Amino acid sequence: MKPKVYLETTIISYLTAKASRDLIIAAHQELTNEWWENRKKYFDLFVSQLVIQEAKAGDKNASQKRLSILESIPLLELNEDVTSLAHDLIKEKALPKKAVEDALHIAITINHGMDYLLTWNCKHIANAERQHAITATCHKEGFEPPIICTPEELMGG
Repeated sequence: MKPKVYLETTIISYLTAKASRDLIIAAHQELTNEWWENRKKYFDLFVSQLVIQEAKAGDKNASQKRLSILESIPLLELNEDVTSLAHDLIKEKALPKKAVEDALHIAITINHGMDYLLTWNCKHIANAERQHAITATCHKEGFEPPIICTPEELMGG
């Protein structure tokens, strides 16, 4: 059985975006493409309706590219348990009030027993300073948190 990976929207965005002239973003794009080409086959991939909704936003052509990648990836349900857990993540200050969508991504991943949450959102999701609070909230609610990481951290050994 393969480990389960939830792909947060930034992964799909970096995978399909035009090459950036910003060195950091370009490096993230390159690492995302490398992970997609060489590592995704070792995992079962999942997204949610929230990823679809976020991928639809913006430029129509870019949106079409993102949505075409997402077509074949199974969707995880955004249900009452997910919204309750997202609320707890904010209430416990694991994430700020303004980061509702980020809390939902984390809650979807936790609620559906994903092994990994793959993201380039390092402000609120893959943020080492938030991990303790995220883990504590998960344990308080009876869940085991996923490993939250970037593609660079999930390249294998």
